[in-house]
Formats: sequence, structure tokens, C-alpha cells
Amino acid sequence: MLSQKIDTRHGTANQHSFSHGNCLPYTGVPFAMNYFAPQTTDQKGSWWFHPEDRTFQGYRLTHQPSPWMGDFSYLLLTPFNGILSENTLFHAQSSYRPEESSFRPTHLAIRQLRYGISSRLVPSKYGAILAFSSPKEENGLLLTLPGRYQLELKEEQTIIGEIINFSGSEDPDFTLYFALSFDHKISMDKSKISGENESIPIKLVGSEQTIHLATSFIDSDQALLNLARESEKTVTDFFNDSVQKWEEHLQRIEINHHDDKQVSTFYHNFYRAFLFPQTFYEYDANDQAIHYDTFSKKVRKGKLYTNNGFWDTYKTVYPLYSLIAQEEYRDMLEGFLNSYRETGFLPKWLSPDERNLMPGTLVDAVIADAAVKEIATDLMPEFLEAMEKAATTQSENPNYGRQGTLDYLKYGYVPANYHESVNHTLDYTYSDFCISQVAATLGETDKAAFYRKQALNYRHLFDKETNFMRAKDTQGNFTDNFSSYRWGKDYAEGSAWQTTFGAYQDIGGLIDLMGGTEKFNEKVTELCNQEPNYEVDGYGCEIHEMSEMAALEYGQFAISNQPSFHYPYLFSYIGHPEKGQALIKQVLTLQFDDSITGYPGDEDNGSMAAWYVFNSLGFYPVTPGSGQYVIGMPLFDQVIIHLSNEKTLTIEASPNQSQQLFVDEVKRNGEDYHKLYFTHNELMQGGTIQFHLGIVPHSRKYSVCDLPFSLSNSKEK
Repeated sequence: MLSQKIDTRHGTANQHSFSHGNCLPYTGVPFAMNYFAPQTTDQKGSWWFHPEDRTFQGYRLTHQPSPWMGDFSYLLLTPFNGILSENTLFHAQSSYRPEESSFRPTHLAIRQLRYGISSRLVPSKYGAILAFSSPKEENGLLLTLPGRYQLELKEEQTIIGEIINFSGSEDPDFTLYFALSFDHKISMDKSKISGENESIPIKLVGSEQTIHLATSFIDSDQALLNLARESEKTVTDFFNDSVQKWEEHLQRIEINHHDDKQVSTFYHNFYRAFLFPQTFYEYDANDQAIHYDTFSKKVRKGKLYTNNGFWDTYKTVYPLYSLIAQEEYRDMLEGFLNSYRETGFLPKWLSPDERNLMPGTLVDAVIADAAVKEIATDLMPEFLEAMEKAATTQSENPNYGRQGTLDYLKYGYVPANYHESVNHTLDYTYSDFCISQVAATLGETDKAAFYRKQALNYRHLFDKETNFMRAKDTQGNFTDNFSSYRWGKDYAEGSAWQTTFGAYQDIGGLIDLMGGTEKFNEKVTELCNQEPNYEVDGYGCEIHEMSEMAALEYGQFAISNQPSFHYPYLFSYIGHPEKGQALIKQVLTLQFDDSITGYPGDEDNGSMAAWYVFNSLGFYPVTPGSGQYVIGMPLFDQVIIHLSNEKTLTIEASPNQSQQLFVDEVKRNGEDYHKLYFTHNELMQGGTIQFHLGIVPHSRKYSVCDLPFSLSNSKEK
């Protein structure tokens, strides 16, 4: 049962001391349009919840994918009784006990000590139901509307409203429409009001209250339609629906293991992997999918998704969906294609629309990974067109497409006058590889060969004297005053140590540039075994990613952030997987915890959660778009994966105690397996993978064909 798999009362609510509140206790069905979470303070901007706070301000309807992005289209619902001296959150807030509350994917349940009110909020895809019990007959609901708003009391038991607030949008009047239906007569001071940044009390009579909420990004009529579709449902109906949806998703991977706490941590991460991207479309009266296009400020047909940063999620989230959620994956691809059709470019960071954050156009990897795995093949011709446009056309609007596109085409790299130029260059070369992969699936061999060659442009920035990727000026000279520990400026959220190994499509070629396997081994070993030093010159201050790396004492292996996710697997490319296996097990068992430490850093849109899921299974997609998963170190005794094609893959590991830090041998369907990677097709065939674990490393010699994919080692150079 779901209650045995994940109880986020002590899970999502708790987090690593450095994770800055980005792991909120969201309740909401998978990929919902809205999420809900308790708000404990309105004094800290985007950090409006902390697990150690003991003040409850209300249930927040939220669309915040990360505190760095901020929230949009949000409001608060606060039950109260008696008379408030002022209609503000400060005057309405109440103490509560987090340890006595329920923060679960299926629902939130909180008792406000000041009022003696016990309430329960259960979400749906487009709304929620809020029920509360009070010791008094005279009660109220404080509706806090931070932004421009309108409210209208229709009849005696329904309120319709509008709220405008967002961190960024093409439409300055981007609006959330909502409707509230009460089971008793209600009253407001005025039947129709408007204003900005106010809290409005709604007067209720009766000790038991049930309130239906529905929302829409289309208009008020659509909000009322969404409300009507659930108006006959009870709290129990909402709860059963929510449980059913989470059970259906969480049962796709079953864990049998001797350590219940590690099982709990797995399902905590698995739950978070299903939160983003969020649905941004609805169904009209004819049950046709429609959405609001903020670019043209029009309602359009079709599906759309929001709240996703592909720089973070392409590495882990979408490869996970390719195994167990292909139907949803295809749905999302349709939405991303609609983004291209409406704006002229594929999305990079949506919240609610394009925010132009982070280097590269790494939705390309999401597309290529789907293409080589034969997901949404009918969409690939138009996707190839969209990918090529970003690779060849400089957008007039800097929010869209690649930065420095024309200079990249001219020089073969993005010059140093562009911020984070090294990361832009590496990401563009990886995107070029992804374009070549999509072109190859469509039989466009010349185009595939052209972009395959472009994918080797990362070599232009490799400095053989220092063995690091470095920025170059337009004359082809490396920039002066280089320091491998300087964060920022030429690098995104890291230094040369966190960036240099980012040639995912050609790690074999990178090994050659560094002087061969021995030199590469020395470099990666040095990366792990040194102190976690950093210099702040590029940013001018210490950013949280620096703090997180320093706190963990894993050298320059900054597992706290996405650029380092693949580092333990670098050893596999030189035929020494055993060097990364102990590191993987340490990180899984020491740095992830659902009740104490939480995450070792930023859990962005499910990316770190999905990293944990993959690594605990025993393999990891180092190069999305290659169709391979590099073998790592499994955590659990037995895992049963229910694949999207209805086949079952069983993974077993034994003996499996803390002292077993290495993989001694691997068998697939009873036969010895010597390659250092699994292909997607192999995994999708189902069957059984057996890992025999050991307490000392068993180093073997591997042939080139046993090593993971690299352009330089492939037959089609």
C-alpha cells in the first residue's frame, strides 16, 4: 500500500540544511496543474516553508518549481474561527505541530492549535477539496491573494475569482482563475470586490465545513467547468482518487530489501520524480485539450507543460520515464513541440513560459533519447526541424534559442565574451550530437554525419597544458589568469573541475585528449581525493552550490549539483568500474535520507531524486541519446520494474550488506554479462539481472566493445 511506501510527514518536510527549501512537501497527483503545501512564513520570499517552523499560515496553492524561480499563480487558504483583529496572515496564523501533521503526496492534514481546527486538504489534477472541523459554529476562511485580484460571490455558496502574480511571463496579465464551492451559505463584506495584495475573510456557519476548489488558466467559465466535474465528489472520493493515482505510479517499481529505512528513502525520491513537469492544459466542454499560450495571449488547442529546467532534468528524469512512463513521456513531448510552434524555439526553462536560465538547449537530449528509444517517432521530423533552427539561427529575443549561435558556428566554440562560455560550448556540442542521433533515426545520413562532426567541437576548448576545458577569446587564445577552482564567469555553477568532464557524447575522446587511460585515471582520482576548494571570483560571493560541495567533503565531486552526476561512472570508460562502485554506494547510503539529511544539495524538478532512483537500481544514463545505461552499484536486495511495455525486469543483488562495496559479477537471464553498460532494448526485454557483490574489487580487462558509448570509439566517427 502507498502508506507503507511513502509518508512524507518526515520525508519531504525535512531536507538537508543546505537545500534551501526547494524540497517542499508538495501534495498533488502526479504531474498535476496545481500543488499544495503548508506555508509557515510570508517573511522569507520563496522560502515560505521550513520543516522546523511551528507556525501555520495556510494551505498554499503553488506552482513554484524552485525557490530560484519563484512562484506564480498562487494563493492561500486559511481556516479560522472567532474574530480577527486584522485581515492579515500575521493576525490569522496559528501554531501547529509538524510531528502531528500529515504531509503526504495524497493529502495534507493539520491541526491549528490556536483555533482547535483540524483540517484536511486532498488534491486533484485541477483543484482540491478542503474539509475542516472546528469547536465553534462561527468560522471563516481567510483567502490571501498576493497580487491583483477580483472576487465575486455568485448565488450563496460559490465564489469565483482571479489572481495575477508571477515571477516572469510573456503576458503581464497572465491570470489564474479559480472557483470555490461551499456546502453551506457564506457571506463576504461585499459581493464583488477587487484589489491588490489583500486577505479576504469569508464567513462560514457550522462546525463542519467542506470546500471544493477548482482552477483554470483559460477563464472563469473553464474554472467553473472544472469545478462542476468534481462537485459531487466527497472527501473520501478525492482521497481514493489521489491514492489510486499515486499507487499506480509508485507501484511501477517494487523494492524488496532488508533495510526499511532505505526503502522509505527510495519511495520518497520516486515520488518526487513524478512531480515535474506540470500539466499546463485543460479539457474544454467537448473534452478537447486546450491551453493558454502566454506568447500570443490566446487560447489554443493541444497540450502544454510547464515548470521544467532541461539543464537539470534531461540527465535523469526523462530517461527514467523512458523505462516506466512512456505514455506520459510522449504526452510531454507533444507539449514541448507546441511550445516550439508557438514561440519559434524549443523550451529551455519553463515557469510558466520561457525564462532563459542555464546554458544550452538541452531539451535536445530529451528528444534524442526518445528518438533512439522509438518513443513518439511520428513527432521526430518536426523536432529535428526545431533542433536545427536553434543550432543555426540566432533569435532576436534573447530568451529563446542558443546564446552566441553565430559565433559558435564561426569559431567552433562560444567565445569568452559570453557569460559561462565553456558550458555553452560543451552543451552545444552535446546538442549537436543529439541532432545527429535524431537525424540518423530518420535516415538523414548526411545531416547526421555533419552534426556528429560538430559534436567534437568541445575539443577546441581543451587545454593540454592544464588538462582542463578553458575559455577562449575570438582570436583563439585561452583567457589569462586561469584558476581551476574559480567558480562562475566561464563556468556555470562550478569551476573547471565540475565542467571539464562534460563531453558526455565523447568521454573516450576526452580520455585521449588527456593523454590516455592512465592520465585520465589520475585526473579523476585527483578530482575525488583533494579538498573541496573553491574560489568565488566569478560570482563575487559564495553561492549555495559552493557551500553544499564544501559541506560534503567529497573533493571536487560535487554530487550536490547536476554537472557532477556522472562522475562515479567516468572510471567505467577506462575499464575500471570498481573505482566508482564504492563511491556510488557511499553517496546513496550516507548522503540521502528521508528523515534527517534529506538531499546533498538541490533537488531540481526531480533531477536529483531520479539520480537516486537510477543509481539504486544499479545503472545510470550517462549519455541520454545513446540508448545506453552504464552499470554501477545496486543498493537493494531485489527490485521489480514494471516496464512501459508491460514486461517485468527483476534486479537482484547478493550478498548485500554494508561491507559489500563492489560488483563481483553480473548475470543477465542466467548468463554471464561482461559489458559495462546495458542497452535500452536489453532492459525493455525484461528478464532478470543478478549482481553478485563482493567486499574487495575484482578488476578485469575489458575490450573496447565492452566500454560505454563514445563518439571516438564508435564505428561511425
